[in-house]
Amino acid sequence: MLIIFKSKAAAEVIMYKEHIASVLEMLNKDTDRGVITAAETAHVIDLIEKLIEEDKQARKQAEALDSDNEDELDEFEKRKKRDTVTLSARLFPILDMLKSANKKQEDILWGV
Repeated sequence: MLIIFKSKAAAEVIMYKEHIASVLEMLNKDTDRGVITAAETAHVIDLIEKLIEEDKQARKQAEALDSDNEDELDEFEKRKKRDTVTLSARLFPILDMLKSANKKQEDILWGV
């Protein structure tokens, strides 16, 4: 299922519901329909940036632990690890929209 985010501050952002649902739930927002007001954008930006930083740290720790077992992985597992999409890459479009909405003091809507 897709969610289309709209704002007068930026172009539409289309995301898979499963990729943004946890962020919306942290904000007590419905995944089917909602709004992030201009006043809320700074808080949401901080939240997403914190989540991205935590994900980066967790990946670094996991890589440090996995580097010892690298030789035991088959080619498929190595490719799978290398081709994984990071949280920062998944959330970049909505983060960019949030920054534009914050700067221009516009709301972000979805499900409308």
